[in-house]
Amino acid sequence: MTRIFPIFAAIVLLSAAIAAAPAGAAPGISPAREFAPGQIVLKLWGAKRSKTVHLRPGIGVRQAAAALRRRPRVAYAVPNYIATASATPLSNAGMANDPGALLTPTGPPGGWVSLQWNFLPWEGIGTASLPVSVGGIDAIGAWQHLAEAGRAGGRGITVAVLDTGIAYRGLGPRFRRSPDFSPDQFAAGYDFVSNDPVPLDENGHGTHVAGTIAEKTDNGIGLVGLAYRATLMPVRVLDRNGSGQADDIARGIDFAVAHGADVINMSFNFGCGKSVPGIDAALRRAYHQGVVTVASIGNLGSEACVSPPATGPRTIGVGGATEGGCLGGYSLLPGKGVDVLAPGGGSPVSGCPSVSSRSIYQVTLKDGNPRRFGEPGSYIGTSMAAAHVSGVAAMILASGVLGKNLSPEGTVNRLTRQLRETARDLGLTSERQGAGLIDAGAATE
Repeated sequence: MTRIFPIFAAIVLLSAAIAAAPAGAAPGISPAREFAPGQIVLKLWGAKRSKTVHLRPGIGVRQAAAALRRRPRVAYAVPNYIATASATPLSNAGMANDPGALLTPTGPPGGWVSLQWNFLPWEGIGTASLPVSVGGIDAIGAWQHLAEAGRAGGRGITVAVLDTGIAYRGLGPRFRRSPDFSPDQFAAGYDFVSNDPVPLDENGHGTHVAGTIAEKTDNGIGLVGLAYRATLMPVRVLDRNGSGQADDIARGIDFAVAHGADVINMSFNFGCGKSVPGIDAALRRAYHQGVVTVASIGNLGSEACVSPPATGPRTIGVGGATEGGCLGGYSLLPGKGVDVLAPGGGSPVSGCPSVSSRSIYQVTLKDGNPRRFGEPGSYIGTSMAAAHVSGVAAMILASGVLGKNLSPEGTVNRLTRQLRETARDLGLTSERQGAGLIDAGAATE
């Protein structure tokens, strides 16, 4: 067994050689939100997992990491970087006239079709009850295919949602379950932020993402989800502000793999060029266990380039498209790691022939209150896009189109090819759109 104690001792001795940090620095996330202060993610050669090392006061994180990397027994030593949720907030101006702003017992006027343009067919002859949407992914065709296969709604597939938690159950006077989830559609999860087994949402982002993946249907409440009979596994790795540490996220990935997840959704990103080797290692372990990992590529304004975990090993990187079938104005410009596009809503890039720019609607916390729910029109971005791909991935796995007797790695590879080969070309370069906009109907046919 590799002995790690001498390395810890070396860290203590570094205080004599490294300049002290400014006195009185408050605990928590660093002001630039780059990394957690006073923490290094360290792995020794021969160790199975990395460890989070807490530095003594006065030791600078970057200097300590650089000093440790010079030691021959250290595989890597990096700051404990911070990731943030990849949704672009919209102004609340005009929300009073938003038809989805408040949840009603019977759902929005006109049903889910009136709001969820993203699930509609993109071609064919529209009708009053079922119009077509240029930016839709034909969830209806996929639902039909799964029903024919005897796996309606993605039954039997588990999707882990690594996020701010999910409003999946009530707890005391503060928390309520979202009315558009049923209590029996959840697997046991974990809260790696608070270190407890109750990963409840205090933000709304995670509940929104989970809703796109697997919100219930035919219940007379709210809207619908893609894999509406799949099992959701809530894994909280982001705090109430939508920020989370690399070590917690790596543990969250390992937890999901160990507890039977088939798909892992990650709608968050680290900063451009940040090194998160612990997460990369966890993603490799997921791949070798046949678990499909999906991640948002990041949003312009929050990230400067396509960034981890979307650039991680065997992870499907997802950019965002609009209601008009154009690249979202927030979706990052050319960069390695864009595999496909999916609906993220919002305004398009300049030059797009369509100005249709509605948001992605789903039932979630209203104003961040864990006891109030609505269908806010304020969610756009690659976070929402990644959720679509995770939902469709669950439906592909349930449909049986991948064939039988695949190895774990073969399952991931074949599913990724299925998404790419059936995607719709939007006429953009591959660096911008990857293989194109996903088509749930074609992918499950």
